[in-house]
Amino acid sequence: MSALPAHLRGYRRFRLQSLDSGVLLVTMCRPEKLNAMDQRWFAELTRLMRTLGKDDDGHRAVVLTGEGRAFSAGGDIDMFHDLAGDVRRVRPHLLRVYEAFHAVEKCAVPVVGAVNGIAFGGGVELTMACDVAYAAESARFSFREASVGLMPGYGIVRGPDVIGRQRTRELALSGRTVDGAQARSMGLVAEVHPDADVLAAAVELAEAMAANPPLAVQVGKAFLNRGTETGYPESVEAIALLFATPEHRDAVAAFRARRPD
Repeated sequence: MSALPAHLRGYRRFRLQSLDSGVLLVTMCRPEKLNAMDQRWFAELTRLMRTLGKDDDGHRAVVLTGEGRAFSAGGDIDMFHDLAGDVRRVRPHLLRVYEAFHAVEKCAVPVVGAVNGIAFGGGVELTMACDVAYAAESARFSFREASVGLMPGYGIVRGPDVIGRQRTRELALSGRTVDGAQARSMGLVAEVHPDADVLAAAVELAEAMAANPPLAVQVGKAFLNRGTETGYPESVEAIALLFATPEHRDAVAAFRARRPD
């Protein structure tokens, strides 16, 4: 392990470890909330991804994983409760969400996901944003937004490119859960590994990327991820309207009432 440079310190939702191979290991570290995404999470992820590759700090690739039994359970339900019915606040929030996932796509260095468990809602979207993702055998993927009166904004825009329109419709409109093998068959993840091995496999892939001339890798990633902004403005407006519906407010209230203290 190498010491972190000053510009990579001070994160609260992510734990950063600099590996000697030029890989930065980024672990979502909110296990008590299943690494749920709140406003700080989105802000920190955007800042981190925009920082990497800008300074010559030796990091040539990233591995992104979660602490505990979840990669990420998606958006923090308490955040949804706070935003419900206030369209003026929802729009800037949605833009921050897109900004964070888009920052992963546009990060100057490749990002490899090691999906170690639950990946619901935004967890699926984060998997899509990674350049390559590997899944643990215990990983489970689901778009849960429809169950609370919403739709997966970033996922519904990017899903057709990553897993195709049919699969995107299947997941986004049903809320069904798929395992790692099913996620691999639809192209959401590239490989499935035993739980104990998935992180090492992701690091190995990231190290192979980091070993190549960095400019060639950066240009290749940028070319592959070109044109990914299409459809975001329309999605923001659609979801902002859904946030204002009684169905969404009632579903969030019911979820919070069922949640154990």
